[in-house]
Amino acid sequence: MTPQARLSAAIEILDRVLSGTPAELALTNWGRASRFAGSGDRHAVRDLVFDALRCKRSYAALGGAETGRGLVLGGLRDKGLKAEDYFTGEGHAPAAISAKEAATTPQDAAALDCPDWLASRLRGSLGADFTAVMQAMRLRAPVFLRVNRIKADLAQAQSALAADGIATELTDLAKFGLLVTENARKIQNSAAYLQGMVELQDAASQAIIEALPLSEGQRVLDYCCGGGGKALAMAAQAKIELVCHDADPRRMRDLPLRAKRAGVAVKIVENIPKSTVYDVVLTDVPCSGSGSWRRDPQGKWALTPAKLAELLHIQAEILDRAAALVIKTGTLAYATCSMLQDENEAQIDAFLARHPDWICLGSQRFTPLTGADGFFGARLTRKC
Repeated sequence: MTPQARLSAAIEILDRVLSGTPAELALTNWGRASRFAGSGDRHAVRDLVFDALRCKRSYAALGGAETGRGLVLGGLRDKGLKAEDYFTGEGHAPAAISAKEAATTPQDAAALDCPDWLASRLRGSLGADFTAVMQAMRLRAPVFLRVNRIKADLAQAQSALAADGIATELTDLAKFGLLVTENARKIQNSAAYLQGMVELQDAASQAIIEALPLSEGQRVLDYCCGGGGKALAMAAQAKIELVCHDADPRRMRDLPLRAKRAGVAVKIVENIPKSTVYDVVLTDVPCSGSGSWRRDPQGKWALTPAKLAELLHIQAEILDRAAALVIKTGTLAYATCSMLQDENEAQIDAFLARHPDWICLGSQRFTPLTGADGFFGARLTRKC
């Protein structure tokens, strides 16, 4: 495909996404219908689509409309490219640019690709870092790996990855983390990944798990397990009895295979007996996902005040239910991939107000300025 044909494909896909189709589904459907597109074409089109979704407001201003065409046109202008060289109407290129498609300069929250209603909340949460963080959120997220120390050390994992052409470097954010610097798209077909030596996991997410007081023989519950990334990280940190639960068990469907590849044992349960207690309970709660919007830019634009209020209610309920499952001297861990204070520090303060017999042992906050995704983690226990 020519560069112009790739732009036309991105326009088609973005129009579907803007109509409500999930981005991944729209890309998959286009790929299946476009057998002529090679892997390089598919990757290039995917990048165009996700770049446009991350920067939807500013690209729409620069492109003259919030349409697939407007976003792609705005993306070219944002990069300082001469859009007329690509929008020629010749062959598979997009139609020539009309006089109505003049660029306007995005202002304020639009320039930062931030929803207006969230700008004040994020500014209050991030303080002086607000502008820098929102600018970072307009860019692609880095790719991190967690080395599974059950199967390899850092050097062994790096060597195995290098054999498949994947370059990595150490990161200060996580003890067993690697930053991928070349050929990230080769990871899932690499020997290191297929043999369970590494897992894809953001470095901040790894750091949240490393801070947990895990030790051999403990009974540990991952209360909101999802795909199981944090569960596998806990299992690699210490020989524990690990139980995994999620309100939607379908989210855990790949976990048995992932655990087998990693060489760890997990027990999956749909219902947790009220009489069962654990040394550590992790609640990686449903949240706005504001810390990971670089990876899921649709989530940024789909979030509403009503949805956020619902999430805050769910988070509080989960904390209250999970607290009853912790032994008297145990740890209740709370985690989000959010940068909103409402979902983080304020949620912990509210829990402590409802449960005065609990205290916070410590918390961590990460933003893209630290080099990884936005994450928050807190560790709670009962007063002695």
